Amino acid sequence: MTLKPPAFDEMFDSDSDIRPHYADFARWLSAQPSSVMTAKRVEADLSFRRVGITFSVAGDEAGTERLIPFDLIPRIIPADDWERLDAGLRQRVRALNMFLRDIYHDHEIVRAGKIPAEQVFMNAQYRPEMQDVDVPEDIYCHIAGIDVVRAGAGEFYVLEDNLRVPSGVSYMLENRKVSMRLMPEAFGSNKIAPVAHYPDLLLENLRDVSPSGDEPTVVVLTPGMYNSAYFEHAFLAQQMGVELVEGRDLFVDGDTVYMRTTQGPKRVDVIYRRVDDDYLDPLSFRADSALGVPGLLSVYRAGRITLANAIGTGIADDKSTYLYVPDMIRFYLGEEPLLSNVPTWRCGLQQELSYVLENMAELVVKEVHGAGGYGMLVGPGASRAEIDAFRERVRANPANYIAQPTLALSTVPTYVESGIAPRHVDLRPYVVCGSRQITTVPGGLCRVALREGSLVVNSSQGGGTKDTWVLER
Repeated sequence: MTLKPPAFDEMFDSDSDIRPHYADFARWLSAQPSSVMTAKRVEADLSFRRVGITFSVAGDEAGTERLIPFDLIPRIIPADDWERLDAGLRQRVRALNMFLRDIYHDHEIVRAGKIPAEQVFMNAQYRPEMQDVDVPEDIYCHIAGIDVVRAGAGEFYVLEDNLRVPSGVSYMLENRKVSMRLMPEAFGSNKIAPVAHYPDLLLENLRDVSPSGDEPTVVVLTPGMYNSAYFEHAFLAQQMGVELVEGRDLFVDGDTVYMRTTQGPKRVDVIYRRVDDDYLDPLSFRADSALGVPGLLSVYRAGRITLANAIGTGIADDKSTYLYVPDMIRFYLGEEPLLSNVPTWRCGLQQELSYVLENMAELVVKEVHGAGGYGMLVGPGASRAEIDAFRERVRANPANYIAQPTLALSTVPTYVESGIAPRHVDLRPYVVCGSRQITTVPGGLCRVALREGSLVVNSSQGGGTKDTWVLER
């Protein structure tokens, strides 16, 4: 094991002793010859290639499909830590749903002065078409992916909220399958909470919010096979036992959405959509969209179809709205946030902009609508020229950026070319909201920065994934 970096090490304590929750796995790992681990690593790669788990990188003109590296060594989270995280995630998503309901109806949080009106109504992700639209059970965000990190002495912090079309759950499920197959002895020596029930949980919750009665028809709407996450769309449809459809497979007749089938039209009640707002309905949003369903919004406004997630949820995962989530929790729930935000500067405010411009070499600067590691600068890892160029981008449109301190993300043991070494990680747990309860799946998508010293975990930026083992009591 290489020397620990100056960050919270999830496997070793400050005295370099193995933490209790890693003890069983560490004993198994120490008994594995390097040749065995190398063989397992090769087998894992072959497994992912056989299944077809690849992604394409935005801007890659060759359209090359890449394999996301899978690391054999799991991230292990003890039961106590998960219980605290679980409670904080459910609290946060509950407040975010209440915020979405409020801003598209009564605007109480704006009138109370807890969030500026311009932050809501001038936001590019605010959809005026959704004003006064009632959605089933007042659930706007049915599936959330909340990115969390550990820093400092191991405290959890929310890095960002993903409420539009959160991706990555297929990797959580496939990572578990591979680790169970390649490391059955290690898996069997720990009592690990399951994740395989996620598709059933998702389908049950989608059916629960159907506007119709018994046996609702649920479909997964994909932009098509050229989308970077198409594998996941097809995977989830297959796992739930529902149809995977494109916009051309659906049509509106009167106040109902139908699916074309070989037996004739079939009514659709719930659409788990993996298509962005702008492309959902060419009659209401982008007229040039060939991905959506003409007239879909009118059926939605009439309460005859459920969309998961709802149109307009993007305003709640905007990186500038993120700053106000603790205030939302206090306002709607009358509770203190169980999970803290990362300290954040808004470049749209002159005083905070000045600080960011002067200290950019020490900060992480992000576009408020950016994703996948694009549109961001990690100051400590950037060159002088890159910092200067990014500074000019921020000056040209300051309201489009926020900045955060460069956190020393926690590390976990990772199998790299040189052997086993600590690498920085984050975690995207998935939160499912139904008519009866909000549920988290124990674990999530753990992303790991495979390059030594790197803090950027995104797969498009060279990161990989790990299985996440949440220990049961």
